[in-house]
Amino acid sequence: MTKVVTNDTVNVTVTLRHSNNHSTIEEYARNAVLALTRVYPGIISCHVILDHQKNDFEKNKLAEITVHVPQNVFVAKEAGTAYEQTIDTCVEALSRQLLRHKEKMQ
Repeated sequence: MTKVVTNDTVNVTVTLRHSNNHSTIEEYARNAVLALTRVYPGIISCHVILDHQKNDFEKNKLAEITVHVPQNVFVAKEAGTAYEQTIDTCVEALSRQLLRHKEKMQ
């Protein structure tokens, strides 16, 4: 199930695999990704993929976030016990990547 929400300039797509109707998790992911615009305001679009693996009982929640900026694409993947934890870890990794890219551009 994929939902696309367009903010002022950022297009955020949230895809849930192997599950459905998790609107609270979708909102959490969307708000977390939109916080990246404070770090790097030139973000064009973001794609959040949330997956649930049945064969792993410890770290069965997967998050993958792809951020598109002009001439670059940044990706972060994480597995954990809760979607919120994996989303936060991915956002932290992406903010470091975006800050490093921003410093290179200056």
